[in-house]
Amino acid sequence: MAESMRGLKRSHRCTEVSTADIGREVTVMGWVQKSRNKGGIIFVDLRDRTGILQIIFEENDCGAESFSKAEKLRSEFVIAVTGRVEARSGAVNENLATGAIEVRAASLRILSESETPPFPIEENSRTKEELRLKYRYLDLRRPDLQRNLMFRSRIAILTRQFLAEEGFLEIETPTLIKSTPEGARDYLVPSRVHPGSFYALPQSPQLFKQLLMCSGYDRYFQIARCYRDEDLRADRQPEFTQIDMELSFVDVDDVIDVNERLLHKLFQELLGVEIPLPIPRMTWKEAMNRFGSDKPDMRFGMELKDVSDVVRDCGFGVFTGALENGGSVRGINAKGQGAMPRKQIDRLVDYAKDFGAKGLAYLSIHEDGTYKASFSKFMTEEQLKALADAMEGEPGDLLLFAADKNKVVWDVLGNLRLELARQQGLLKKDDFKFLWVTEFPLLEYSEEENRYVAMHHPFTMPMEEDWHLIDTDPGAVRAKAYDIVLNGTELGGGSVRIHQSDIQSKMFEVLGFTPERAKEQFGFLLEAFKYGVPPHAGLAYGMDRVAMLMVGADSIRDVIAFPKVKDASCLMTEAPGPVEEKQLKELGIQVREEGAEP
Repeated sequence: MAESMRGLKRSHRCTEVSTADIGREVTVMGWVQKSRNKGGIIFVDLRDRTGILQIIFEENDCGAESFSKAEKLRSEFVIAVTGRVEARSGAVNENLATGAIEVRAASLRILSESETPPFPIEENSRTKEELRLKYRYLDLRRPDLQRNLMFRSRIAILTRQFLAEEGFLEIETPTLIKSTPEGARDYLVPSRVHPGSFYALPQSPQLFKQLLMCSGYDRYFQIARCYRDEDLRADRQPEFTQIDMELSFVDVDDVIDVNERLLHKLFQELLGVEIPLPIPRMTWKEAMNRFGSDKPDMRFGMELKDVSDVVRDCGFGVFTGALENGGSVRGINAKGQGAMPRKQIDRLVDYAKDFGAKGLAYLSIHEDGTYKASFSKFMTEEQLKALADAMEGEPGDLLLFAADKNKVVWDVLGNLRLELARQQGLLKKDDFKFLWVTEFPLLEYSEEENRYVAMHHPFTMPMEEDWHLIDTDPGAVRAKAYDIVLNGTELGGGSVRIHQSDIQSKMFEVLGFTPERAKEQFGFLLEAFKYGVPPHAGLAYGMDRVAMLMVGADSIRDVIAFPKVKDASCLMTEAPGPVEEKQLKELGIQVREEGAEP
């Protein structure tokens, strides 16, 4: 029978009790991790969010009533214990913060009983994630998840403190906004008051934070909830949290400076890791050419090398054909992997095909200096040597090549590089390598839409020296855009914004917007820009990603209290779900089965 807390007040959380409290009376409360009845003496491990404290029940100390209740304790019962702190009678447990002490119980109250949980509440659970997410409230009791969420809380608190000291104002922006379908899909919310009209949930506070700059607030930040209806992966969720900021009267270097100091503070105070400043910078073009990625992992080498000129006149049609079609031939050197078995190489070929490769050419350099290549019969020994030399190949190395359009070659080798690093154990979670990637293309061509689209968003400032190319070669125009990358993950990104109306109008024109459509979607922003807008720039972090990398988790689901699964559903609440017909009628919405007649 559950009892009340009347007259009781918790004096300590479990690991707040220490050797300094020996001899004192304490009142602790929490969940029973496990209970061991040794006949005449009962040992209970009491757990709360701080950790575990050992409680000892003996009838002479706690009385017959409390001892009788202690005999009934099972895992996950919620209890309150008052007792005296003592030095541990048995061996000290070095694995526990409270391993040198125990509490000798004087009284016990059972505040809540528990059924047997569907899985053990323990660190590094091997229980299937689907079951754990269905009972997420139990999963969140696990010490490792609790540490993650407490760590995430500290990120938010430190960020707020730092930005406040830097003169930023925390201002909330709306979560029911106008839909602006550029980029990912919006989540739509029907309006009851305006039948047939919809709000959208924000993909970011972008337009509102720019309006705040127009309003003179100078430095804004927000820990903002954002929503995107897109396919999920390990570091994506349909709803997520951004550390969002915008600054007036600044350029690229100013934004980078304040954010380097923010990252330095977070990593130093939370992990004791000193980030060397300034963080290295690399242009987008250099990142793609060297690493095949705009978010390169800098923890290891294995850089891409362009060998197009070396193989231009060889007899291997795969190489020469790619070059004739305007592509390139590039390779990576897997040092010391020359003896890799053929089956393993075949698996790498299959892996490469997942990223658009038609195949993968390879050249092994044996320890005696001889070559074995998948294309040996098409090239002379001299040509093979020239290719190996261009790749800085040495005996024992494995050289892997892709030949296609640049975009495919970058994607294939960029991902293959990461896969090889995983296989070789080169990706150490506690090795933090930061990089700024700058000068992204302003636009990228969409084959699907048959037009140029903004690589970031339509409000990104082009680099002044490239603007003259906007009509003749729009794909060559670089943007004042920058991403902060950590260990191959984009932590955040931002840009200097357009604040001149003529450049903004031209940008809309290049993106295929008619003046009428631009006014319809962004009229309120364009109108605001008529009344004096300062130069401004900003950046937003994916806070979930920041937390994931700092705690060494494999997925952002491990740092989010109630995450969704890959189909954007919640296994615990069974959202999304149907609603009552009455609610649909109020909204003027009729649901019909796919393929049914309207």
